[in-house]
Amino acid sequence: MTEPLLWPDYATPADLAAIEAVPLEARRLPESTYALLARAATRWPDRTALNVLPDAARWREPLRRTFIELLADVHRVANLFHDLGVRRNDAVALMSPNCAELITTTLAAQLAGIAAPLGGGLSRRHLAELLRRSGARVLVTAGPELAPATWDTAQALARDGLLDAILVLRPTGAAGAPEPLPAIDGVRIGYLGELAAAEDPSAFTGDLPRSADLAAMFHTGGTTGAPKLAAHTHANEVADAWMLAASSLFDEQTVVFAALPLFHVNALVVTLLAPLFKGQTVVWAGPSGYRDPALFGAFWKIVEHHRIAAMSAVPTVYAVLAQVPIDADISSLRFPMVGASPLPTAVRDNFQAHTGITLVEGYGLTEATCASARTFPDASRPGSVGQRLPYQRVRVVAADGTWEERSVGATGVLAISGPTVFPGYVTDRDQNGPVLDGLGKLVDGWLDTGDLARADEDGFVYLAGRAKDLIIRGGHNIDPAIIEDTLLAHPQVTAASAVGRPDVHAGEVPVAYVTLTPGATVTEDDLRDWTSDRVPDRTAAPKTVTILDELPVTAVGKLYKLALRKDAARAELRAALDQIAGVQDIEAAIEGSSIVATVKVHPSAQQEAVKAILGRYAIEWRLVVVS
Repeated sequence: MTEPLLWPDYATPADLAAIEAVPLEARRLPESTYALLARAATRWPDRTALNVLPDAARWREPLRRTFIELLADVHRVANLFHDLGVRRNDAVALMSPNCAELITTTLAAQLAGIAAPLGGGLSRRHLAELLRRSGARVLVTAGPELAPATWDTAQALARDGLLDAILVLRPTGAAGAPEPLPAIDGVRIGYLGELAAAEDPSAFTGDLPRSADLAAMFHTGGTTGAPKLAAHTHANEVADAWMLAASSLFDEQTVVFAALPLFHVNALVVTLLAPLFKGQTVVWAGPSGYRDPALFGAFWKIVEHHRIAAMSAVPTVYAVLAQVPIDADISSLRFPMVGASPLPTAVRDNFQAHTGITLVEGYGLTEATCASARTFPDASRPGSVGQRLPYQRVRVVAADGTWEERSVGATGVLAISGPTVFPGYVTDRDQNGPVLDGLGKLVDGWLDTGDLARADEDGFVYLAGRAKDLIIRGGHNIDPAIIEDTLLAHPQVTAASAVGRPDVHAGEVPVAYVTLTPGATVTEDDLRDWTSDRVPDRTAAPKTVTILDELPVTAVGKLYKLALRKDAARAELRAALDQIAGVQDIEAAIEGSSIVATVKVHPSAQQEAVKAILGRYAIEWRLVVVS
């Protein structure tokens, strides 16, 4: 059966107008993520859907599942959820590193109810709050063989009375009898594979999801503060996956590599759902994904062996790969995609020089499902993160909250509308299910992305930094990217991140943190002077450059600037208070998206003098007297 309206010509930026001449509704996208999977299983039942690597060392020994086998597995797990009382508006929490069972379970949770992926690195307090907000009483979690620390956290959450059932995952390809599981009063505990084996593989026994139903709840907001819980409908996820799959870059023979964690939207939309549209095989890395050093040592051989054509990763991954000697035939790799955080020019250029392959850059955010723009390898627009995807609209508005639209080419806050914009954050749960609230991010169907950008007449987006990442020096806005790009041009610098340090005169001043190549001889002062001579904006010259063994990153590899802002604030206050007798310690903590300093002083300290110094900084602080 042909589907002529499903696949338009989409190879160049000029194709966008013709694509949008056909209403999206006329393209008859699948009703839900389940309908998308069922369609793939009908069209390509015996084609390999998944090759899941047990770990980086065993890349020649994947667990293989065809599309029809994957559908049967999803039916079994979804029926198990249904037996446990999960219904359409009920969330199933998922907390595990990637493994074969997690892929199945994510799709099954969206079939039976709502998937609520959780990062195992979140604090127990944050996990408890996300469970409460989502209403999830069933948790699918890594067991003792797969991730012992995650398993310990899951048990603690259950003992706190937050769960009714724990379903335990084993490593991909696990053999032999699993470890016995403990008993917890009032909580059903068992291995998911054993419990699901008895379920019907032929069909789901409950009500099928519709396009407007919620499919998932993804926490967003970094690694600190109370994470927000962004809701996605089935229509959101299917539409975004189709916008990516519609690209003429990809065909049925395109093998995709996946290594980002499934609690991140990129892993779900780009490397799980989008390949279902054309029946593409996806090779999934082991549980540590791109965080496994052994993966990089074998990476080019994995590309050759599995004939990887496309992959998705964050900039830090490509920065590392640009340093890994190519020891295999990588001619199959044509579309390495990069997103989740801005791509430094030096990383892009170094990767292309090393491999001869052009990175396909993308832009998106969880609140717009995943992807909203992408570049074209053969149609370069220097500085752009790509053209808006079909049926998504972008506009640039004033940064003062008035939503006044800026002229073409002017910089302001980027706003997005269209079928991928989320319905809101999950703030609570009532008798009807999840309670949603836009929390000020949604205005008349438009999403405030929080990103500063400009857009051209063809819908290409040029980022100018996160509004919250801007360094504001005496009222002058400094984009940290110009400092980072300058540092990354130094041959001994491998990674760079610039942040604002509190300053009594300018409010804040730029400082930078870097990592270096092995055996590097350059000093911190050398880098500061080198950057000051080359940065395009003199006000952006960093006051200091600090060399670290590694930069702090989030679970998906994004540079974690709040941790660096905290370090910079603490260092500044230490220097400012150095001459005050009785100052015993200075701590800096991250609270929400702010840095709060705590200064501990002896009772004999001149507290008024301390307060006078602290009061000169635009930073929250507390004074604590300790004996």
